[in-house]
Amino acid sequence: MLQTALQKIGSFDASNMALIEKLLVRKQFKKNEVLLAEGDVCKSVFLLVSGSVYQFLANELDENVIDLYTDGDWIMSYTSFMGQKPSFTQIKAYTNCEVFELTIHTLHHLIEISPVFFQLGKVMEQGTARVHYFDNSFTPLQKYNHLLANKPKLLQQFPLKMIASYLKITPETLSRVRGIY
Repeated sequence: MLQTALQKIGSFDASNMALIEKLLVRKQFKKNEVLLAEGDVCKSVFLLVSGSVYQFLANELDENVIDLYTDGDWIMSYTSFMGQKPSFTQIKAYTNCEVFELTIHTLHHLIEISPVFFQLGKVMEQGTARVHYFDNSFTPLQKYNHLLANKPKLLQQFPLKMIASYLKITPETLSRVRGIY
């Protein structure tokens, strides 16, 4: 899985792959365990090996889902990681999961070794890929179609209420849109 994920973001030879594999830390999280708490600075990105994880903004009544992750996804609080500022969101394991952790210090170390590791910066692009769900010019049907085309595994991993929150539509609207199919 690691090699597949890395090949999606760049071209790494066998020695570079071996170095990355050596420096990544494999971790396991239990269901509901926090990967990043609100107010903490995000100092790592995680490659989700198995399980499911979600990022949310907590309020008094509910959790506003910011992102949903399944195996093969890179996980981070983009704003916190890039600015090294406290996160306003939380990241939590939705199910038991296993990840590879790449710390910011390890990332910097790899870049010092070789410029080829600048390609790892493409991991950050995932943090900005959600524009379709926030853009009010997209209809609920367009948002759902985008989800089906780009992240269909979410529908098997998460309840519809969380998916509706992720798409920034009501659960009732999601039900109507799904009824079209």
